[in-house]
Amino acid sequence: MRSCIEPDRHRQINTIMNQRLSNILQQRFNISEDALEECMAQKREKGGHTGEILIQKNLLSESDWLQALSLLYSIPFWPELPLDTFGSDFTRTLPIQFLKKYVMVPIEPPANPDNPEGSPTDPSPGKPPRRESSAACIIAINDPTSIQPLDDLVRIMGLTDFQVVLATKSAILSAINISYDLNRDSAEQLVQDMEENGSTIISEIEDTADLLDDTSDAPIIKLVNHIISQSIKARASDIHIEPYQDSFKVRYRVDGILYDLLTPPKWIQPALISRIKVMAKLNIAEKRLPQDGRIEVKIGNQEIDVRVSTLPTSFGERVVLRLLNKSGSLLDLTEVGLVGDRLRQLESLVREPNGIILVTGPTGSGKTTTLYSILSKINTPDINIITIEDPVEYQIKGISQIQVNPKIDLTFARGLRSIVRQDPDVVLIGEIRDKETADIAVQSALTGHLVFSTLHTNDSPSSITRLVDIGVEPFLISSSVLAVVAQRLVRVLCEECKEPYAPDDFALKSIGMNPEMLEGKTLYRARGCSSCFNTGYRGRIGIFEIMILKEQLKSMILKTYDSYQIKDAALKQGMVTLRQDGIDKVIRGITTIEEVLRVTAKG
Repeated sequence: MRSCIEPDRHRQINTIMNQRLSNILQQRFNISEDALEECMAQKREKGGHTGEILIQKNLLSESDWLQALSLLYSIPFWPELPLDTFGSDFTRTLPIQFLKKYVMVPIEPPANPDNPEGSPTDPSPGKPPRRESSAACIIAINDPTSIQPLDDLVRIMGLTDFQVVLATKSAILSAINISYDLNRDSAEQLVQDMEENGSTIISEIEDTADLLDDTSDAPIIKLVNHIISQSIKARASDIHIEPYQDSFKVRYRVDGILYDLLTPPKWIQPALISRIKVMAKLNIAEKRLPQDGRIEVKIGNQEIDVRVSTLPTSFGERVVLRLLNKSGSLLDLTEVGLVGDRLRQLESLVREPNGIILVTGPTGSGKTTTLYSILSKINTPDINIITIEDPVEYQIKGISQIQVNPKIDLTFARGLRSIVRQDPDVVLIGEIRDKETADIAVQSALTGHLVFSTLHTNDSPSSITRLVDIGVEPFLISSSVLAVVAQRLVRVLCEECKEPYAPDDFALKSIGMNPEMLEGKTLYRARGCSSCFNTGYRGRIGIFEIMILKEQLKSMILKTYDSYQIKDAALKQGMVTLRQDGIDKVIRGITTIEEVLRVTAKG
């Protein structure tokens, strides 16, 4: 008899709760009865969670749904979690995978003596909720029906006094990631532990999906994970592992400048490099030849593509890891650094029906970022855009992207020959490296395609010399190339600590400025604070030089491809040089004189 009563009572409770929830959603959040019935029908047909269906249909936000659950279950809803007050002791007993799977995290109760009875559902705008609680622990959950996992958490932690609150998924996952990251040993401590052990450990286990999830006790694995995660946290673009005769050094590049990260003892070198090679699926036995590989890792909610390059040296293998954050969003052209006349010039050029637009500069000068910004701007449903790249750095919706693969002879030239048979309007070639690629690019431009590509030259005029050097005829260059954009990256002053100053005459003269240019303007210099790692700079922005091939320049290219003569002619027709664009950004308080001098050539 009991087994029959129990299910009936359960159904009755569910019916009552569903009715109460419907009333709350209709009365407090203006969800119509028809909309609710449609959601329930979808739930019966396809399964899923009521809240997820409502959010997918844009009938509710996640915060609205959690407020409704707060009223239904009488559990406080905290829009933000007070991340400055929680501890990380629980990371020793609770697996991170468990907390992420069930989206819950224990935190310490935040005290607020000024508002002991404050309502958690009505926090002050822009501030985390504060509520006096006598509970020994507060547990933030996202789904109040996850009773069994909550019981398991309480049992594992041995809690007898706790309070449950509701929070958004993103807030809980951030708390989990920060907790486990805070609990990780420092790089110096990991090295010290290895020295105390007195032995190297090389493990060939597969790397986990998320570095924060890796619970391996092997010190070398923990050290490699820590180096990568700390570099990502510092916004580094590269990690360098450099061997020397009696030592080796780990450095990372932040905003274009290399900084020392760690100097471990020499005996750790083979194990550290072997671990990286295992992660990149390289041959750990081959130490005489250069190798290239890739690692896909996650740090919390960030997806990182790591390109690994090894090079044999006299004192062991040198390794460089290039970090590419695939979770980063594409930048707008103004965010890249194009403003004023240069922005209008480029916007006009990218609307041309055919021709070649080259972006030039040294490795790491932001050429690919600029090209992606251009593509995202012109990417519309009526245009067919195809790219061939090495590698594909960002996935852009609505664009067909091809990865170069020399192992199967899929080169730029071979891929490009196939692309032009796919009826494209716009083609992006990752880099023009040889005559064959250059010839196909020129032919594509002459037959009605708009072609974007990159070259490695110091300035815009040098690109013409480089194309002739590759083997492209000057008359083909003058008839196909629309413009050449040269660029560099300068570091942006940290808004938290930059300070105004009056530069001396020598500094002004060295960059080509005069006191009249500063009338009514304020120049700033770097100082350094905790938010910019005491560098005085945070982030980078481009400076640009756009050389448009007008009739006069085209005629000159037919006669000479001397870069100095081409530059003089381009200046006469109004080209703004890299140095001049840099000066403009100095006057606007974006960067410093020293930065512009660092990245631009003399003159």
